[in-house]
Amino acid sequence: MNESTAREYKRTAIAAAVAVMAMAAGQSWAQTAPVQTEAQTVVVTGVRAALEQSLRQKRNADAVVEVVTAEDIGKMPDKNVADAIQRLPGVNTQSSAGGEGGFGENDRVSLRGTSPSLQQTLFNGHAISTGDWFVLNQIGGNVGRSSSFSLLPSELVGSIVVQKSPTADLVEGGVSGAINVITRRPLDFKQQLTVEGSVQANYNDLSGKTEPHLSGLVSWKNVENTAGILVQAFSEKASVRRDGQEILGYTPISATSAAALANPSLAGVVVPTFIGAALFEQTKKREGGAFDLEVRPNRDLTLDFNGFYSKLEAPHQNTNWLAAPANSINSLGLIPIDPVVRNNTLVGAAFTRNAGEVDNIYRPDAGGESWYLDLNGKWRVNERFTLSGKAGKTHGVGWDRDDVYYQNNVDGGMVYGLNGLSPASVSYPGGNTVSPGSTAWAGGGESQSVDQEKYAQLDGELRLDNDTFTAVRFGARWTDHTRTAEQPLETRPGPVGFTNPGPAWNGQLYPGDFGSDLGGNVSANYFKYDGAALGAWGAIPGNRLLDYVLRHNWMNEFEVAEKTAAVYGMVDFGGDGWSGNIGLRAVETRQTTVVNLPGGPAPITGSAFGDYTPTTFKRTYRDYLPSANLKYNLTPDLTIRTALAKTIARPDYSALGGSVSLNDDALSGSGGNVNLDPVRSTNFDIGAEWYYAPKALLSAGLFYMDLRSIVAQGTTTGTYYNNKRDTQTTYLITSPYNTSGKNRGVELSWQQPLFSNFGMLVNYTFADGELDDGGELLNSSKNTWNVTGYFENELFSARLAYNYRSRYKAGVDRGASQHVDGMPSLAASVNVKLNERLTLTFDALNLTNETIKMYAENHDRPRAFYSNGRTFYLGLRGKL
Repeated sequence: MNESTAREYKRTAIAAAVAVMAMAAGQSWAQTAPVQTEAQTVVVTGVRAALEQSLRQKRNADAVVEVVTAEDIGKMPDKNVADAIQRLPGVNTQSSAGGEGGFGENDRVSLRGTSPSLQQTLFNGHAISTGDWFVLNQIGGNVGRSSSFSLLPSELVGSIVVQKSPTADLVEGGVSGAINVITRRPLDFKQQLTVEGSVQANYNDLSGKTEPHLSGLVSWKNVENTAGILVQAFSEKASVRRDGQEILGYTPISATSAAALANPSLAGVVVPTFIGAALFEQTKKREGGAFDLEVRPNRDLTLDFNGFYSKLEAPHQNTNWLAAPANSINSLGLIPIDPVVRNNTLVGAAFTRNAGEVDNIYRPDAGGESWYLDLNGKWRVNERFTLSGKAGKTHGVGWDRDDVYYQNNVDGGMVYGLNGLSPASVSYPGGNTVSPGSTAWAGGGESQSVDQEKYAQLDGELRLDNDTFTAVRFGARWTDHTRTAEQPLETRPGPVGFTNPGPAWNGQLYPGDFGSDLGGNVSANYFKYDGAALGAWGAIPGNRLLDYVLRHNWMNEFEVAEKTAAVYGMVDFGGDGWSGNIGLRAVETRQTTVVNLPGGPAPITGSAFGDYTPTTFKRTYRDYLPSANLKYNLTPDLTIRTALAKTIARPDYSALGGSVSLNDDALSGSGGNVNLDPVRSTNFDIGAEWYYAPKALLSAGLFYMDLRSIVAQGTTTGTYYNNKRDTQTTYLITSPYNTSGKNRGVELSWQQPLFSNFGMLVNYTFADGELDDGGELLNSSKNTWNVTGYFENELFSARLAYNYRSRYKAGVDRGASQHVDGMPSLAASVNVKLNERLTLTFDALNLTNETIKMYAENHDRPRAFYSNGRTFYLGLRGKL
């Protein structure tokens, strides 16, 4: 048993022991005081009432679902929708889409050990467009279908339903399931006038800065409960500092290099492309709001018009001091001194020179926004027949404008040593790291990704006068969706870029405690620029080539348009102690992909990246998706569920976009495949739920997915124009392809109110996903634990939430795998009721100050180490 496996078994054993002892205590309490427990069910409020409501919805559903309610979210340290559901069984979160590394805020959600792109995120049953703030998620190989939850604050939520087994009336697009965020509506409030608000101070102990969080809600309805309006607003600011060490890919040592000729055993050994000391600094501001206008003129008709808007301003600066072992060998022709090879990896060596550089990236106008407008209604035509429908539009955009990229030359030698899953040691003998060197390169530019959809839907329900078949449901849905990736400008040094002085330097250095939380011996003795100085240098005429025709990077652009039409029919059935549904959904997808291909008979000319021709690829495919769900009550408290369905998820947009995105330093890139099929799967679920006491549940479930056309990533080589070298160069290109695989697993869950106002929630998910050729299924963590303990009385409530997710493969980056090592997290929340109107709140995230660790094919090839610090929130919540 290796060290990491031993740690994992130790965590599992400890958590299991805690759960078993607590359950024994809880069941004993439930058995000795059944009358008191039943009485509490009537009068209890707050956390336990929220858990009871969630369990009631789960118990009554005819599909496999998990539910979180607004009251539950309000008592947890949840700052966005991803935080709100990460403690549910079968749910995993991650802090990035892939391109930007790891941060402190959850941004993506996946279900049952699959990719975030394989689940469907809905708002009130319709899609929501996304806007990614980071450039590598706007263009290149990481333009996915998953939603950025950093745009979705938890204050919007009325409840969240995670549906794991599909029904015919559920919008297609999620192989692993669907996350439906249900917002609040004015006629659902008990009071005629409801006013809620919160003020919080947000402090991060790594950035050392405090920022404000504000939110408010006003809901009004008339006395007759026939008309109401709700308005919400939020403004949240956060200061981010991330200390990191990044190993940006691995490159084989060329057999013709001086190093291999001098030492033939080094030929083909992989060497780190770059090793960087990366300091990321950012101030994020999320602002927006929502509204809902609801009218119910009579008990048979309801009309609702609602909307949402969120904008994230995310300017940032990234400084990265780079050692370049691969370029020192393959480009400068240096022979490594005292080389150390392990697992076919050059894990240590010394060089008389360093082919590295200092990357200074300033992005003053990066951000994203998302909005939707939705009109929906429900009409009960008669006692048996009901019609409902919705129509709307959603729009998202992510942008990066006025981007300045400046590189310094470095001097001296370079010595490095990789240390597995501890940071590498790097030094520069004889080199100057505390003041800027000369200009090595300059660039920057603009990029944008637009995501939008129009939709319309009509549904009908006919209640039947039959003892077995209780209702027939049917409907149709139409969508028109487009996603674009645009890079109108990728600049380079201008006519005086190399001869003019570099950016003004005011003597700044990295923070003195840089890297102190990463472990190992990471140096902080590096210079850095002020962001404004980089922006000022980039704006000087002639320093950069700001020609939107010559510097139009068409290689990074594509457009995917999808029009879908779906119809469905399903039957609800049931009897004494059993119920279920069976149905069929048929959907047609008309897909149009526009990519820019090099050359052509009549190409567009003028770009330094070559002549090109926008080329259109069209295809149409149809899917027939049967589904069946069955629930049987063995006893009044013990329920068995089973489900069988066919599902689909359409490929990521960048996977379809056939353009090629290149990294001229790492000599790597990514490309698409316009002929990809959607991911098709046959899913099976079976489980049992034992509601053995009020507000208590013990459940176990098995799931299986037969993934017949899962999308995987492979690498090939290709020759393309290198912008920096001004010549054709060989690149390692990562591109997607269809293959097959399996995903199977177990979900265990227990929750129980205990003695003296205490309670616990524990769940465990085992997911075993792999490709049929033995490859890894992306984002598949074998083990996920959640343990939450809480206490609540009339004046005080507290929660402590522990989460552990085992290692998983996040993707392929710069030609090398990117695994995220197993990592725990600990969060806490405390609420003190000052009076009937005011509550003092305190939340803490990442209490154990964990380091995100990434590696390639094995631990001898680390990829990154990131520290984001602890975050604390102190606030006041009020209501009228």
